[in-house]
Amino acid sequence: MDLDKKNIQNYFKSFSQKKVLIIGDVMVDSYMLGKVNRISPEAPIPVVSVTGRDYRLGGAANVALNIAALGAEAILCSVTGDDESGLVFEKLLEKENLSKEGIIKDNSRRTTVKTRIISSGQHLLRVDEEDSFMLAEIVETALIRKVFSIIDNRSIDLIVFEDYDKGVISEKLIREITTKANQKGIITTVDPKKRNFHFYNHTTLFKPNLKEFGEGLKTDIDKNDIDKLKLLANSYIEKTDIKILLLTLSEKGILIADGKQTHHFPAIIRDISDVSGAGDTVISVAGLLLSCGASLSEIAQISNIAGGLVCEKTGVVPIDINELLKESVQ
Repeated sequence: MDLDKKNIQNYFKSFSQKKVLIIGDVMVDSYMLGKVNRISPEAPIPVVSVTGRDYRLGGAANVALNIAALGAEAILCSVTGDDESGLVFEKLLEKENLSKEGIIKDNSRRTTVKTRIISSGQHLLRVDEEDSFMLAEIVETALIRKVFSIIDNRSIDLIVFEDYDKGVISEKLIREITTKANQKGIITTVDPKKRNFHFYNHTTLFKPNLKEFGEGLKTDIDKNDIDKLKLLANSYIEKTDIKILLLTLSEKGILIADGKQTHHFPAIIRDISDVSGAGDTVISVAGLLLSCGASLSEIAQISNIAGGLVCEKTGVVPIDINELLKESVQ
């Protein structure tokens, strides 16, 4: 299905008028870069001689980066630890010109850090430092109040729930914020994980990947059986009162449904370098397009292109709006 060049250009121009609230688990993506010249005498593992380190915003913060890279205003709400990594996270926000107004510090938990060890473009190992227990009630209440204050004082066009299963998002938080968003006519989009999968009823757009969808339905799904996937998607929409289900299928592309229309678009063949952060990009692009009135097929096709583009880059990186526009209208 061809994309209308003028429509796409108008959507992209409209992004700059949007205010987006991102709620979810944030983290620091740390990279140790080095060279492997030998195998350790202590164990059959490579010895990495570190030549550099890099820190980037990850999790829900990467969604905020993508939203900002697309030209919209990104307002991030989350909880970090009151620790050294939390300070690194704040400095990264400042570096990227993102506000920390929605960030709450909690001295009972660690700031999540994912350290990836990379040599010659190859991902050798990942080390995670994190706490994934749910927020204490007092912290959860403070976060909900913070979100409500931003909704009441800003003209929010879109809310993104970016759930990485690290404890920031709870059933209560989802229910209260979704109810308020629906009362105010604000679009809600979701990038779910297993723990809260069934709590996102009445949201606007729900974007699991195939693994998450199968786990949520507690069934094995054949990614090659597109007809069955369409039936499952529409059945889930009817059951949950979700308006749109956007299902990412890795090398099989993307599927979108709203109970009336269903579209599947195959993946575009690319030189894949790293799939990290692709889901963050897809939910960002899909949400903004939805807020601009794009059709289901336009949302799916452009999000599919966006996810593929970031997979060509090493590490977690936001989408390049000019590159995305060029590929979308060619």
